[in-house]
Amino acid sequence: MDCSLLRTLVSRYCAGEENWVDSRTVYIGHREPPPGTEAYIPQRFPDNRIVSSKYTFWNFVPKNLFEQFRRIANFYFLIIFLVQLIIDTPTSPVTSGLPLLFVITVTAIKQGYEDWLRHKADNAMNQCPVHFIQHGKLVRKQSRKLRVGDIVMVKEDETFPCDLIFLSSSRGDGTCFVTTASLDGESSHKTYYAVQDTKAFHNEQEIDALHATIECEQPQPDLYKFVGRINVYHDRNEPTARPLGSENLLLRGATLKNTEKIFGVAIYTGMETKMALNYQAKSQKRSAVEKSMNVFLIVYLCILISKALINTVLKYVWQSEPFRDEPWYNQKTEPERKRNLFLRAFTDFLAFMVLFNYIIPVSMYVTVEMQKFLGSYFLTWDEEMFDEDTGEGPLVNTSDLNEELGQIEYVFTDKTGTLTENNMEFVECCIEGHVYVPHVICNGQILHDCTGIDMIDSSPGGSGKEREDLFFRALCLCHTVQVKDDDSVDGLKKNQLSRRSCIYISSSPDEVALVEGIQRLGYTYLRLKDNFMEILNRENNIEKFELLEVLSFDSVRRRMSVIVRSSTGDIFLFCKGADSSIFPRVKEGKIDQIRSRVERNAVEGLRTLCVAYKKLTAEEYSNAQKLLQNAKLALQDREKKLAEVYEKIERDFILLGATAVEDRLSTDMQDYGLIIDGAALSLIMKPRQDGSSGNYRELFLEICRNCSAVLCCRMAPLQKAQIVKLIKLSKEHPITLAIGDGANDVSMILEAHVGIGIIGKEGRQAARNSDYAIPKFKHLKKMLLVHGHFYYVRISELVQYFFYKNVCFIFPQFLYQFFCGFSQQTLYDTAYLTLYNISFTSLPILLYGLMEQHVSADTLKREPSLYRDVAKNALLRWRAFIYWTFLGVFDAVVFFFGAYFLFDNTIVTSNGQLMTTSTHMMFGNWTFGTLVFTVLVFTVTLKLALDTHYWTWINHFMIWGSLVFYIIFSLLWGGIIWPFLNYQRMYYVFMQMLSSGPAWLGIILLITVSLLPDVLKKVLCRQLWPTATERIQNASRHCREHISEFTPLACLKSPRYRSSDCSNSPTRRSNSHSKKMFTHWRGIDYSVLPSVFGYSNKHCHSSAGYRYSGSGLETSV
Repeated sequence: MDCSLLRTLVSRYCAGEENWVDSRTVYIGHREPPPGTEAYIPQRFPDNRIVSSKYTFWNFVPKNLFEQFRRIANFYFLIIFLVQLIIDTPTSPVTSGLPLLFVITVTAIKQGYEDWLRHKADNAMNQCPVHFIQHGKLVRKQSRKLRVGDIVMVKEDETFPCDLIFLSSSRGDGTCFVTTASLDGESSHKTYYAVQDTKAFHNEQEIDALHATIECEQPQPDLYKFVGRINVYHDRNEPTARPLGSENLLLRGATLKNTEKIFGVAIYTGMETKMALNYQAKSQKRSAVEKSMNVFLIVYLCILISKALINTVLKYVWQSEPFRDEPWYNQKTEPERKRNLFLRAFTDFLAFMVLFNYIIPVSMYVTVEMQKFLGSYFLTWDEEMFDEDTGEGPLVNTSDLNEELGQIEYVFTDKTGTLTENNMEFVECCIEGHVYVPHVICNGQILHDCTGIDMIDSSPGGSGKEREDLFFRALCLCHTVQVKDDDSVDGLKKNQLSRRSCIYISSSPDEVALVEGIQRLGYTYLRLKDNFMEILNRENNIEKFELLEVLSFDSVRRRMSVIVRSSTGDIFLFCKGADSSIFPRVKEGKIDQIRSRVERNAVEGLRTLCVAYKKLTAEEYSNAQKLLQNAKLALQDREKKLAEVYEKIERDFILLGATAVEDRLSTDMQDYGLIIDGAALSLIMKPRQDGSSGNYRELFLEICRNCSAVLCCRMAPLQKAQIVKLIKLSKEHPITLAIGDGANDVSMILEAHVGIGIIGKEGRQAARNSDYAIPKFKHLKKMLLVHGHFYYVRISELVQYFFYKNVCFIFPQFLYQFFCGFSQQTLYDTAYLTLYNISFTSLPILLYGLMEQHVSADTLKREPSLYRDVAKNALLRWRAFIYWTFLGVFDAVVFFFGAYFLFDNTIVTSNGQLMTTSTHMMFGNWTFGTLVFTVLVFTVTLKLALDTHYWTWINHFMIWGSLVFYIIFSLLWGGIIWPFLNYQRMYYVFMQMLSSGPAWLGIILLITVSLLPDVLKKVLCRQLWPTATERIQNASRHCREHISEFTPLACLKSPRYRSSDCSNSPTRRSNSHSKKMFTHWRGIDYSVLPSVFGYSNKHCHSSAGYRYSGSGLETSV
């Protein structure tokens, strides 16, 4: 009996590994290990299919319906529809069922189409051809048929089909170059390393003969973390164990570069790959408009219940008199009269609820959704926000927050690559207190007006010379830079300054800047070959150092180290890292002088690193190697064990010096207010022992609110999110925006109300996790001041207009009950009830929500004060909501009583019909209702026309076309369609009404009276108490041109706005900058920071008569 499995379990649980994390065993090439080595335990793994779709053919209908009816409004109308089916209600179930069916169908079609696109993309990915080894031969099959354990061959420029352990490559040193742009957006080449025991296998037969197993952790979503080990069997001997880390793992979605081919074994496939595990849905964010809309819906629901309750009570009060029972034509049967009173009252209450339920606008949801979805295209189509250098334009990952872009009060921004260009520039280095300033080098290019090697202070003496050489060697050896000998690599320019034609490649721009900067000081890093690092010293002699160990950089240690052996046999440990992680581990060196220089450079916003070293004896290195090997082979807590080993090794340093690198600010970026670092923030955010954080947070918050800008530097990603959350949850509950371009910005992007990713050099992880993505930080100006402003104004008007027109629609129905004995008689025909929100009044407001421009885009950009006019959800406050509601009530009263008095004094004709004595128009219930409905449709449509500022032929077509459609439909419905429906109550009603001249006069008069108060209010307010927007509108009337967001870029002329007081200063290297975190915009009680968008702090005069003045970054109006 093979007891290897038992031995494994005993060793795991009895040898102190109580917290064993379940792992998987992969048999390379599906070959069983040699007999007697270990038990063969076949495991089941998923295939390589990627599924990003949400639905299948079979579950689409039930799953989609379930999700849609989770929305309160849809569920409410479903209940109303069921009530109409169950009890005797005054309206047909069609009146509620058809609008609900329309909303559900439109939403289902939209979601189904989006999911079909996902299915299409999945199929294209799953059917890609893949080459793998089977019985020593190369076989081709579809990607979805790959299994864990298959050995795969990938050629240059091909994408890895699954997560692979790198076995061998066509390169002699067992390395390959990979780009992970589709995973994290980093376009730089990363180097991966093959397993030491398999890198010599270069053909299919050798690889197929490999006997090995891989033990690794279960799938984890972290792209940069992997723990495993490989056991290579040689005959029947004990297997050779080698550690596996992230440097051996080739991720699905990454692309092979500058390497002819590689072989790898699949360990994670399909939905278990790290790329698939990162397909996680972001938390649902809700805009302030959506929250206001839900509150308004609750108010209208309360109004609806009140109306139904009032009518139910008044009905039974009315019928309490014996002679006021049901009318003769609607008398109840005897069983109905004997029913329980409360049951009858409840049934009548439900009937009134059904009668008045149209006050809740069911179609508003689908209109809002379409407006957001279609409106987002205007952002992606904006040519001014297209960056020709990268070929990228803005991206919209979610359209649910469009209007939130017009409500931002705080801007949180990363600095590197966002406020800065991520263009690293070597500025200086300090060695033993002596400062060296070389030719200023920026990514391989000499900046102008720089000459020679400048040495500040005096040159070091004899003993200092040795430290100086060690410092330069340390920077040439302590890095992960790769050297490319070709003229160009993916658009990177050749270094024209080097004494040897080469290009430096690294995932970190800082490292490239350091190596290039040291090159100007006389030391050139040449290459890594056969595990030997070669450098060229000042005497043009090549020095070789054997690379023994690399202690990789991590964000916790904030340093990296290498252990190298020189040609003389000396073993050195060189370390570079943040000053906070180096100084505590230094035992000698000119600490005070170097610390002073580092602090000075840090205050100026430069990125500083300290460099130290120590010599190791052969015994010390042997002990360190053993400790590192044991830690690297651990499957559980490998990172913790490595950190402990690193801590033991990286101590007792001799301080050599420090470097300073600048990341240049983007254009028009200026200085800051408060500056605080991560260490101080951790103390502020850290709760006391009693669980409270004291007054530190409140004090910090108060200081921040009194600064025009706050700069937080040296922060961990979690601290960024904590700052955003601190501001977001303050008592004012401001709307926040976070913008960044790196993976370390994702946490704050997800935390803020609106997250924006920069498609920059640090990768696309921020762009992938954001709500919106833009190519450059400068595009944020137009995104907020123009697009955000338009989005908010449009949807605010859309929401208020929907409630207004539904109040106008249903309040006459409420008044009508007082004149029909509360008999639940409908005022409008069933067709009108059904089509009012679907056809007659829906398209004009949808188009308004897409195209309205109350002021021009050019004006919004140059007048940032207009952003404050709509801040704090100004257009959806209770005051505006109540005004729109009472305007709807007033118009409804005019419709109803105007038509009522028009029908006053009726007589009975010879054929039994009623006729008005004043207008000689045939009178009846449907004529009265049709007249009210006609005035209603014309009034609400003309109200929208009066509110429209930006007219196009599409607006004219929709607004006047909807009125024409109503007239044509009414003529057809009453004169042609009815014979086919056996439906005769509307027969010739509309034509009979229009045949009377007084009816035409009455319609015109009622429409005029309804619109007059709103027109007078707007005229008086515009003249007596104009807002900033209205003043700008008045000023714009004198301008002949009107540039809109729809005008092609080629047609745009230079802005009309000029100011003799404003001048653009030439771009210069910033001397004061670091990680900028947030900006506060204040209206009456919050500050505006136009400097974020590049406004000068000098006096500027606008065409509307506004004068801006300010100091520093704050601008007052």
